[in-house]
Amino acid sequence: MSEPVHEDTTARGSARTREERRVLASTLAGTTVEWYDFFIYAQAASLVFAPLFFTPLGEEAGGLAGIISLATIGISFLFRPLGAVVAGRFGDRLGRKRMLVLTLLLMGGATVLIGLLPTYDHIGVAAPVLLVVLRIVQGFSAGGEWGGAALMAVEHAPRHKRGLFGAYPQVGVPLGLILATGVLWLISTLTTDAQFLSWGWRIPFLFSLLLIVCGYVIRRIVEESPVFREMLTRREHSSTPLRDLFRSHTRNVVLTALIFVAQNAAGYLLIAYFIGYGTSLGMSRPSVLAATVAGAAGWLVFTLWSGGLSDRIGRVRTFQIGYAALFAWMIPMFLLMRTADPVLFALAVVVLSFGLGLSYGPMSALYAEMFPTRVRYSGVSIGYALGAILGGAFAPTIAQALVRSTGTVLSVGVYVMALSVVSLVAVSLVRETRGVDL
Repeated sequence: MSEPVHEDTTARGSARTREERRVLASTLAGTTVEWYDFFIYAQAASLVFAPLFFTPLGEEAGGLAGIISLATIGISFLFRPLGAVVAGRFGDRLGRKRMLVLTLLLMGGATVLIGLLPTYDHIGVAAPVLLVVLRIVQGFSAGGEWGGAALMAVEHAPRHKRGLFGAYPQVGVPLGLILATGVLWLISTLTTDAQFLSWGWRIPFLFSLLLIVCGYVIRRIVEESPVFREMLTRREHSSTPLRDLFRSHTRNVVLTALIFVAQNAAGYLLIAYFIGYGTSLGMSRPSVLAATVAGAAGWLVFTLWSGGLSDRIGRVRTFQIGYAALFAWMIPMFLLMRTADPVLFALAVVVLSFGLGLSYGPMSALYAEMFPTRVRYSGVSIGYALGAILGGAFAPTIAQALVRSTGTVLSVGVYVMALSVVSLVAVSLVRETRGVDL
């Protein structure tokens, strides 16, 4: 039984504050490591995987190797719902903490193995097959990671700070992107093009081993979610969370997926497409990577800020502002990028980060507040995973195909604008959730 409020002491309050800090550090560190691993692959697919693992396609069909290489980014998304179902089922029955540790180890292990993988020239067709298998493992892990991290943060939070607390695991995405891009930028700067293609690209993947150890240690010291513990005490957990989820909450699963579509598509343009696009304009790889880091830094700041903003003006209103900004900036952004001026390219990406942040920071709190505790892990994870398939999974591939078929990059802007309308309508159909009882 929970203790009455009047029995709280200063010592207990200090202990709670320390635990809250550990939770925030744990969710931030863990998601940063997870998304570093995920994004390193996406960026390597844009830069080097086509000639290394899809050699025959490059020789026979021109740019087809590049499209197939980018498509492998999306293949992993198809397995994110499976990871979400498995992690959601056990996360709703056994706890959030155990699943977070498992997903971290799965993601990191796959990333390190990619860094050790022989190329097509060494083992032939087995190389792309193994690459895709390891990418699938990454997708499975990512499917279970986000929901657990989001719930650990939100379910530990005071009611009036759920948006802010929930923004911390969200910050792991731009922080992981900054780390991934920064490491690639450093390796690109210190090596020649031939060295980078030969062995330099492997270093960021192997670096993940150190990050795994750090993330594992931090996650092991955090206590289980108090909301989940209370549910166990009351014996309210579901033995069949997935069936219960779709029996009573299908509408919210669909809405969470659609709310995420545009944000994820625009985010993956920054994560994977802009690097290749910038270099195709004749810009140097380091300058494009530097612009990406600047955009990710803006994304980080606006994500954290918007989480707190949603505690004041509401989750739905914050999302609406974010999607309106994404819609309005798409065409001006690509017009600036087409100049191939590094400063204007960076400016375009930084302004984009405003819309990315406001449509991402409040997501953990909004999604957690849309589902009851007994199916919450399953609900937020599956909705997030389905939204990722519809949004970012093949966004870089679609973008490249659109440019090839239409002859203009503005078609990519129109594509994201259409998705922004879909997500704006979806979030507007949600009744404001701020302050509901978890």
